[in-house]
Amino acid sequence: MIFYEYEARKIVELAGIPVTKYGFCQTADEARKAAEEIGGPTVIKSQVLTGGRMKAGGVQFADTPDEAAKHAEDILKLEINGHMPVGVLVDPKAEIKQEYYASVVWDGTAKKPLMLFSDMGGIDIEQVAEEHPDHVGRGHISNILPVGDYEAKQVIAATGVTGSQLNRATPILAKLARLFRENDMILAEINPLAELTDGSFVALDAHMEMEEEAVGRQKNILRKELGIAEEDTRDTYVPSDFEKNVKAIDAADHRGVIQGKDHGFDGNLGLVIGAGGGSLTLTDAVRNQGGKPANYSEIGGNPSVAKACGLAKEVLKKDGVEKIAVMMSIVSNTRVDIVARGVIKACLELGKDPAETIAIFRIPGAWEDEGNKILDHYGVEYCDRSVSLWDAAGRAVAKIQGAS
Repeated sequence: MIFYEYEARKIVELAGIPVTKYGFCQTADEARKAAEEIGGPTVIKSQVLTGGRMKAGGVQFADTPDEAAKHAEDILKLEINGHMPVGVLVDPKAEIKQEYYASVVWDGTAKKPLMLFSDMGGIDIEQVAEEHPDHVGRGHISNILPVGDYEAKQVIAATGVTGSQLNRATPILAKLARLFRENDMILAEINPLAELTDGSFVALDAHMEMEEEAVGRQKNILRKELGIAEEDTRDTYVPSDFEKNVKAIDAADHRGVIQGKDHGFDGNLGLVIGAGGGSLTLTDAVRNQGGKPANYSEIGGNPSVAKACGLAKEVLKKDGVEKIAVMMSIVSNTRVDIVARGVIKACLELGKDPAETIAIFRIPGAWEDEGNKILDHYGVEYCDRSVSLWDAAGRAVAKIQGAS
């Protein structure tokens, strides 16, 4: 789950990390009042779950409460990357001496949280790591043992920070690491972590992302502290027409399972694939042999003929698809004849010749002989388990490349 900035600031505040006085507002009048309470120049920031706020005009500076209200009114109507704001954050315009970067991220390779710190904050940490690697400190923490301040201190000291700055930044990074673990985060970032002209440190901006599987057991912070409704899933993924259609076909029939994704796929070879991890393996096999998949799919669990037909039709209707490859691994209990009937039915209903349209059919399993009889009848090329997934994918790629 991704959090809005005002929620991330609250999480940071609850962990005992200093923040500036801020206000979350949903009207211009609320923004005016928040600016009056802050009592000085302010920053008005759009609350959207997307980047590019500054470039889009979603971040404005104000010298007076009236100016803050005017900016808030404009920003609340401003769509950014397809997202309308849920409100604005009114923040004081801080007097900054230096900006730092502090974060904790999940390191999937090490399978441990990783603390990161830099004395070059306010810009992307990736850019700092590439151009100034000596200004980025790193250190893993345990998944079980308590996080010690000394661990945070070592990470910060590695960037050359010393003296009072080191002493003041250390508890902040340590607290960030603790909140990361306690709240099941996969990202906890403060950027910038500002040293103000009076020497104090405050979090000026924060980004938080919680493990989706942990949402159910983090009800205290989600419902009680942040007031996030149970139905608010923060799912920003917009499915394509292909994905919506496949999902609807699957939902309409309880028999078997089909899934389909096509964001990022624009090839000419449609895939009707699945079983026991076969989808990922076969998609990779097609790509590694020079093929261009038009989609990703999953089919299994003995779907009905109508469901297999529906998936194949959606794949064949995609722009640019010239042929389809129908392949499954041997870890399958799906009846071969059902899939064969469904895929051939899809071809015929779309006015296509199954023998020309199906590049390869490789589904070893139950009712294989019956399936082969159907495929023979329509002249479709098929193979059994003696042909590996790799070789089957290669045959499909060769056939479509030969036809181009």
